[in-house]
Amino acid sequence: MSNRRNALGRGIGALIPTAPAVGVAETRPQGDERPAEIPIDAIDANPEQPRRRFEAAELESLSDSIRRHGVLQPVVVRRSGDRYELVVGERRWRASRAAGRETIPAVIADVDSEDRLEIALVENVQRHDLNPMELAHAFAALAEAGMTQEEIGNRVGLDRSTIANHLRLLDLPKSLQEDVESSRLSAGHAKALLQVGNPERRRLLRDRIVREGLSVRAVEQLGRAIAGPVAKRKPRPATAVDPDLQRLIDQLRQRFQTRVRIHSDDRRGRIEIDYFGAEDLERITGMLLGDV
Repeated sequence: MSNRRNALGRGIGALIPTAPAVGVAETRPQGDERPAEIPIDAIDANPEQPRRRFEAAELESLSDSIRRHGVLQPVVVRRSGDRYELVVGERRWRASRAAGRETIPAVIADVDSEDRLEIALVENVQRHDLNPMELAHAFAALAEAGMTQEEIGNRVGLDRSTIANHLRLLDLPKSLQEDVESSRLSAGHAKALLQVGNPERRRLLRDRIVREGLSVRAVEQLGRAIAGPVAKRKPRPATAVDPDLQRLIDQLRQRFQTRVRIHSDDRRGRIEIDYFGAEDLERITGMLLGDV
C-alpha cells in the first residue's frame, strides 16, 4: 500500500507542503513541490465531492474575503489529461471564480482516482463541513466501493455505530432527507422518525417537530408510542377486539399522535392517553378542551 493511502487518515495536511522551520529539513509533498498559480478555467470539479450544498451567502462572504486578502490556503488538484481536477477546496475554487480571479494557488498531488472521495471526505469531516445527509451519501459510496463500516470509521476517525446511524438516514423518504440537509431536522430527529413505519403518521410527527421544536428525546418517546409495543416483548394472548372500538382507537391515536388505549366492559370503561413532558400535556389538553 502506498504512503499516500496511509496518509489519508491524517487529513489533507499530509499532502500540502508548509514552510519549514529554521534548521529543519523541508518535507517534500506527494507531487509538485510548491503551490502553483493555475488558471481557474483549467480546473474541473471533483466528481466525488461529498459536499452537496454550497450556501450562496457563505460563498459570497468567502468571495469578499478573497478579493481583500487573496486565497490564504491553496486548493489540492490532480492531473487529468491536459487539465486538472479538484481533490480538496471546491468552495475556495468557486468563491475565487466569483471574485473574478483568473488563477488560484494549487498543490498538484499524486492522487489515484479511486482515492478522491476518501481524501475529500476526510478533509470535510475534519473541518465539520458536511451535513448528516452528505456524510451518509459519502459513507454509502465508500461502502459500495467495498469498505466495511468499521474500515470507513477508521478512515474518517468515527466509530462504527456513527457510520451505521448515518447510513440509516438513507432509508428516509426524499422529503425528510431534504429536511436534514437544510437543518430543519437534526440527524437525531430523523433517526427517531425511522421508528414510525406509517408514512402519514411520520409526516404528522415531522410537522410537530418543526412547529413545536420537540427535543430528540421527546420524538423518540412519541415515535415508540405511535409505532406500538416493540416486537421483543412477550405477546399477550390474542383477544377479540370489537372492530368499531379498534377503529375509534386508531382515530384517536392519529388525532393525538400518541398511544391511546380504551379499557371497557359491558357497562363502563376508561380511556388512557399517553403524554411526554409538560409541553406534550399542554398540547393534548388544549386539543381536548378545544383550544387547539
